[in-house]
Amino acid sequence: MIPRYSRPEMVAIWSPETRFRIWFEIEAHACDALAELGVIPKEAARTIWEKGGAAKFDVAKIDEIERVTKHDVIAFLTHLAEFVGPDARFIHQGMTSSDVLDTCLAVQLTRASDILLADIDALLTALKRRAFEHKDTVTIGRSHGIHAEPTTFGVKLAQAYAEFSRCRERLVHAREDIATCAISGAVGTFANIEPYVEEHVAAKLGLKPEPVSTQVIPRDRHAMFFATLGVIASSVERLAVEIRHLQRTEVLEAEEYFSPGQKGSSAMPHKRNPVLTENLTGLARMVRSMALPAMEDVALWHERDISHSSVERMIGPDATVTLDFALARLTGVVDKLLVYPENMEKNLNKFRGLVHSQRVLLALTQAGLSREDAYRLVQRNAMKVWEHGADFLEELLADKDVTAALSEADIREKFDLGYHTKHVDTIFKRVFGEA
Repeated sequence: MIPRYSRPEMVAIWSPETRFRIWFEIEAHACDALAELGVIPKEAARTIWEKGGAAKFDVAKIDEIERVTKHDVIAFLTHLAEFVGPDARFIHQGMTSSDVLDTCLAVQLTRASDILLADIDALLTALKRRAFEHKDTVTIGRSHGIHAEPTTFGVKLAQAYAEFSRCRERLVHAREDIATCAISGAVGTFANIEPYVEEHVAAKLGLKPEPVSTQVIPRDRHAMFFATLGVIASSVERLAVEIRHLQRTEVLEAEEYFSPGQKGSSAMPHKRNPVLTENLTGLARMVRSMALPAMEDVALWHERDISHSSVERMIGPDATVTLDFALARLTGVVDKLLVYPENMEKNLNKFRGLVHSQRVLLALTQAGLSREDAYRLVQRNAMKVWEHGADFLEELLADKDVTAALSEADIREKFDLGYHTKHVDTIFKRVFGEA
């Protein structure tokens, strides 16, 4: 985790202090269940909660113990015993380290998911507000980076809203999938601990029991979780790249907010660069890069190995912290985005009516020409616009083959911008509902 790209609430989930507190809660809830079953004394379970719950775990001390034991869970249990006293012998009864580690990771990932879901909600709110603001702001749509046909800037933002709504749905499912608890002992057979303990701990932590844990929770769950984060990051990049292109000097239809005192270049005082959205492209690459090792973690040896452990210690914090930062940054960009309708209109008219070519093509076919002949007539006039800066409407009106099929009024009618925006309301209703 790099502080530059981190926010405190998400970072706190992955702190050693939080991790050890979750470990303690897992062990203490398990002791409650064991006490109910008569495996350990109820008084011991109460003592564990009282003394362990009040303890302030010393991270440096645990690390010092681990340097000797070479085992993080044993180091923690040794330190915990210093607070609990003799009743510490009842802690971790019938459990294995993965019961603690995997269940803790599930808690951390579900908490991280809740923050990310709130991030997406904030982004959706900003996108919806700006989409309705520019619902009727006509702009040119582009394919291959080339002028295609008119659309509205609101439709562009509505598309982003729909995409991030899908991202939210995927994350809800990924959160549900990852929220599993394993307290099943060595190789997952419950030989030394009753399944009830797992059910009890899961309920207390807001998780569900893993149906079959082979000492570890199967890593296909984690692979799907991090793959989902990668897809969300790709959606972040898609919108960021759109804004970057719109901010190019030759386009300048929209740009990031440039705050007072901000500097764009150390050498050129005139510069206003899309630094935030460029940063988002880079952050998206990093989040996506963490999906592949998560997929490679699925194939563990037999009932378990720890080849996944080092991977998850890195990608768990890094992927969630980075995506949290990216979503918050993108929300800020959308919220303060500067939009220039005048430049949109200017760019739309740059090639003097060329964007209406399809309407003329269709009108000619409806007038009786073959599609091939109609295409040829329209294209030969369009090329004059490309190559000589001609006016498309004037060229069509001067083309006898075109006017033989269409009246002047018919041709002029095909240059009505309103034709291209007549279904914007329908699109908005599909995306945002009747409201």
